Amino acid sequence: MDEVRVAIVGMGIGRANGRSLQKNPRGRVTAICDIIEWKMDAYAKELPEPVKCYADYREMCEDDDIDAVMVATPNQVHVPVALEAVKHGKHVLVTKPLSDSEASARKLVEAAEAAGVVNMMSLGMRFSDPVIALRELIDQGELGEIYYSRARSVRRAGIPDWNADFIQVGGGAFRDMGVHVLDVAWWLLGMPEPVSVSGVGGAKFGPRGRHYWRFQPPAPEYAAKFAVDDYAGGLIRFAGGVGLQIESFWASHQAPPTETQVELFGTDAGAQLRPLTLYRTVDGAPLDITVTPPAGNTGFDLVANHFIDCILDGVPCQAPLRHGLIVQEMMEGMLRSAEIGREIRMDERL
Repeated sequence: MDEVRVAIVGMGIGRANGRSLQKNPRGRVTAICDIIEWKMDAYAKELPEPVKCYADYREMCEDDDIDAVMVATPNQVHVPVALEAVKHGKHVLVTKPLSDSEASARKLVEAAEAAGVVNMMSLGMRFSDPVIALRELIDQGELGEIYYSRARSVRRAGIPDWNADFIQVGGGAFRDMGVHVLDVAWWLLGMPEPVSVSGVGGAKFGPRGRHYWRFQPPAPEYAAKFAVDDYAGGLIRFAGGVGLQIESFWASHQAPPTETQVELFGTDAGAQLRPLTLYRTVDGAPLDITVTPPAGNTGFDLVANHFIDCILDGVPCQAPLRHGLIVQEMMEGMLRSAEIGREIRMDERL
């Protein structure tokens, strides 16, 4: 095999992933799948060669001319699509979060690992230039021992109004936005073992039809379907005493209108992600150092390149679905803690 023939399922974020997979000289999008025909037609026009179009992912997964499947559907459909792909021996790339629940996420990970296919999370933020640059600084020992982190993704008016799956069971702000900063912070911390989670969360704006995308009021029947969190936050404790404070808000009375940030506290230096800055103390005085990471590829480009390298060259995967499962466990623990009003130890779930 000298190229990877990829099928894209889901014409939302799947289009961005597909463009990056197509950009790689060893990648080729050969099939697309969506239940809305005009979305497939529009995306097919972007591609340099004709592609097969499927309305049924099960039929698509039977196609022997497909080597890998990019799963970019709503959360609630990630596992059914990926399981079907794995069953037919296809490599899988799954957008975040891995699933709409921990149980289904675990089922997929076990199936993918048993099948021996390359299985990878599409994590555009983890693979972005600033995050990779910060990880390199950490690996070089620039921060010393990292003992604490803060991560947040906050919008002022950003409840999605274009797909009801976002606001129904299995969706929500934490699974939509919080997953990005949770994954990045956990990865930068060295992926320590989570010990316990303590969270709060709920919905203060969504059910009332307030603070939807760019303050546009939704249809009343849309808001009436709201059954998830529009905010969640709390503390995750890891083995060794490391702590992570995390927040995710679709809607809030806060400024700036949108903020995505990860901060690290180390014994030799601290850091923030955006803009990438190191905070030191030199000769008894504070010294702030702005770091300019190399630019070029997008996060999706780097995801696509790594996925293809794993398939064709046997490169060990740096973001397997098992990472997505651990992040899912922390997310679900946070939301469950908010629901029952107390801290949850991770070993309680076993």
